[in-house]
Amino acid sequence: MPLDWCCIFIFLIFTNAAPVSSKSTIEPCSNSDSCNALLGYTLYTDLKVAEVASLFQVDPIALLTANTVDISYPDVENHILPSQLFLKIPITCSCIDGIRKSTSTKYKTRPADTLTSIADSIFGGLVSADQIKEANSIQDTSVLLDVGQYLVVPLPCTCFNGTDNGLPAIYLSYVVRPVDTLAGIAARYSTTITDLMNVNAMGSTVINAADILAVPLPACASKFPRYASDFGLIVPNGSYAITASHCVQCSCGPGNLNLYCMPASLAASCSSMQCRNSNLMVGNYTVQQSSGGCNVTYCNYGGFVNDTIMTMLSSSLQPRCPGGQQFPPLVAPPTTVIRDTTFAPSPAPQSDGATPRTSVVPTTMSLPQSPPANGPSGTATGAASYAACSVNEFITSLTTLVLCLCASFLIPFSSKF
Repeated sequence: MPLDWCCIFIFLIFTNAAPVSSKSTIEPCSNSDSCNALLGYTLYTDLKVAEVASLFQVDPIALLTANTVDISYPDVENHILPSQLFLKIPITCSCIDGIRKSTSTKYKTRPADTLTSIADSIFGGLVSADQIKEANSIQDTSVLLDVGQYLVVPLPCTCFNGTDNGLPAIYLSYVVRPVDTLAGIAARYSTTITDLMNVNAMGSTVINAADILAVPLPACASKFPRYASDFGLIVPNGSYAITASHCVQCSCGPGNLNLYCMPASLAASCSSMQCRNSNLMVGNYTVQQSSGGCNVTYCNYGGFVNDTIMTMLSSSLQPRCPGGQQFPPLVAPPTTVIRDTTFAPSPAPQSDGATPRTSVVPTTMSLPQSPPANGPSGTATGAASYAACSVNEFITSLTTLVLCLCASFLIPFSSKF
């Protein structure tokens, strides 16, 4: 056998003998609290907004606002989203059996479904076949799934106390694509390689397709009382959240990380949003210039309690009068996948004296960056295992190289005898 073919043969044996398993970051926990979290999901086929929402058992309007899609479009819940579109799925992250995960998703099986196809294709690598098997106590994977069977689908999530480096943050579970690098992911989500490595307890920058990373996103945190149904609401920078039975819409950024809430465009049958002892509604404010600065009076949203919208009137003296509220740009319901596009913040409304002010959500703009996140099934083996993968790959390659070099010496030597 020629030397070149010999080396190739040995290389193939060793590279296939040491398959690399995917990894996911696991956050231990010991209490019963929960937090808001996000899943990075890539559509495996064209799906309606309502179908995606049903797949993850989330509110369709919450799904749209998390992705800054304009909810005022007619029949927006039946809009068909294109295959390979990347979406952020808002979920509740709980503490179950000592680790953070979401188990609120139930999947109804269809003909030809297998655990592998459900994990790898339908849920885009956010879960593994083994995890679904364990969550549903399935003993024999060779037996076909019953059509119409409901399966619990455990999905990855992290809370980390809703902070990153002491600042409010919400965590996105991101499935690594074959083309991804840690530096690229850090740049895409406005963080650093060091931050990603610290959050995911990584020993090196090596990542592999199908790994699941916890990515911290800067966010605006609410300060609602514990007895409010939307206690703990946190909104990623550059996006929206819907609350109070679709009556209130809260946004974060651009320009600052102060949560701003106002009546939602869908608000129909809602409790009063007027601040007591004032003619201001939620989201309105007045300004009055004085010799000492600017007197600002706000009507703030204070949480949803017993089907009632709580409001709070606050006044403060500021060095200068604030401009109008800025909003993250809204996008039209997407029909195609557009990559690597960016958008600028909408202009702020103009100030005009001490008259009551409200803010208007900006008009629809172009589709934002929507990077796909393809990847096969992930196995939760702990974030600390990232270093082991690169070491194993290095040893395998080194062994192959040594064998090839030995062969190059032995073959000429043996030909002399």
